Amino acid sequence: MFRPKLFGKKIEPNCIYCQHGKAAPGEQMILCIKKGVVSPYYSCKKFLYDPLKREPRPRPPQPRFSPEDFSL
Repeated sequence: MFRPKLFGKKIEPNCIYCQHGKAAPGEQMILCIKKGVVSPYYSCKKFLYDPLKREPRPRPPQPRFSPEDFSL
């Protein structure tokens, strides 16, 4: 049975989302098992997508309602 992809079919390969990469402490770099220290937007042919490394977008602000909005 066909299951849709979690974040769509077109995922740009970035080391941020790679299974082989890990964020370096205190820096904006990625520690890659295959390539060493690389930029977060670097990608190589060993890229394996890991959906659990994605951070969800923040929720949009909720609208504020007043009692007048619910009166007739």
